[in-house]
Amino acid sequence: MLEERVTEGRWIRLQVPPGYRERERLDVYITRHVENATRSRVQAAIEAGWVRVSGVEVRKAGYRVRAGDRIELLIPRPSPPEVRPEPMALDIRYEDEHLMVLSKPPGLVVHPAFGHWSGTLVNGLLAHIGRSPGPDPVRPGIVHRLDKDTSGLLVVAKEERVHAALARQFQLRTLDRRYWALVWGIPARAEGEIEGPIGRSPRDRKRMAVLPTGKPAVTRYRVLEAFERLALLELRLLTGRTHQIRVHCAWVGHPVFGDPVYGGRTLRYGAEGARYRSFYEELLRILPRQALHAYRLAFRHPVTGQWLEFEDHLPKDMAEVIERLRPHVSR
Repeated sequence: MLEERVTEGRWIRLQVPPGYRERERLDVYITRHVENATRSRVQAAIEAGWVRVSGVEVRKAGYRVRAGDRIELLIPRPSPPEVRPEPMALDIRYEDEHLMVLSKPPGLVVHPAFGHWSGTLVNGLLAHIGRSPGPDPVRPGIVHRLDKDTSGLLVVAKEERVHAALARQFQLRTLDRRYWALVWGIPARAEGEIEGPIGRSPRDRKRMAVLPTGKPAVTRYRVLEAFERLALLELRLLTGRTHQIRVHCAWVGHPVFGDPVYGGRTLRYGAEGARYRSFYEELLRILPRQALHAYRLAFRHPVTGQWLEFEDHLPKDMAEVIERLRPHVSR
């Protein structure tokens, strides 16, 4: 049995959907559907006999997957390297002995993971604080995260008890988290809620999707400005699912502008607006990421009991795109 050969690692179970016609190599399929799985690690797992397809051990990475295949694999979990302090410029908006609030620039990874063991926000925090603020060597003090290319406000705990108390506020939804997002199209209603359960996509495990089997997710939105083919929204998270805003906006037909994962880099100006093609292509060059910024964060200080409120300005790339859009107001 595979379980007897390797006792440390993570078991992954995949189901190739009915009607799947790609006939992909086994190693390619697994790499594409398992987060943080590199092709070399997957090939090593296959060669070691740690992969079964529909109950049968498969040792050929070139096996072609078929519709309905049930894939089980165990990828050994390597010990993460020691996370070292790395001095970096941090945009700190508030700090005391218990916690800090900072603004994360786009492009900065929050915590170390495969492929990003250095140069992360955690590396910078360890250098700034001078010690690890929690027992987790990879995510010390991180209460919530922002995607690499999402910018904005984060709160970081310096003590375990503060981390637990802030995590509780997230769980009870007593914090106020709001975002600005530039999206394709203009919602029919000026404000409303998007409600759709979110889970990992069965077709691509590196993406999230609205699924009947997903976890409940609710996003509240309000249109702040409407341009000819884009809109600036304020969004408030009532739940905290991975990629929630990006998934919900794409699901209702308004993907976040510039989002490379959920359709935001596909031009959506319509046939009558084709003459503006170069204009929108230029905007995408200015903003090579999703136009999503966590601009507001408010919570109760776990130690002092004080209600703290913070607001952040638009990052330079989003601000420039919006200024270029303002002459093109929706009529």
